[in-house]
Amino acid sequence: MMEIQSAFNAGLQGFQRASAGISEATTDINRQTSANREQVAAAETDVRQAEAPEQSRATQPQTPSVEQSLVQLTNESRNAEANVRSIQAADQALGTIIDVRV
Repeated sequence: MMEIQSAFNAGLQGFQRASAGISEATTDINRQTSANREQVAAAETDVRQAEAPEQSRATQPQTPSVEQSLVQLTNESRNAEANVRSIQAADQALGTIIDVRV
């Protein structure tokens, strides 16, 4: 019974970590998309094209590229799915034990 709780808790913690990773990846994608839009807007209006990227780097924290964030999002999504399966397996095992004992 203790191993089932351990498996359940590990699955739950893994799912929570994956959820946090998904949130982080989507935030990074949004930041990068916003930064790209700002750069395009600055280029279209010809407002200090050469200085704008340097200023944005100095004032904004470095974010991973959209591609890196999409890879992270995919990985975290798969981690979440795997942890959900582990939670389901622990739940089924517990249900089986309860059925056998009753």
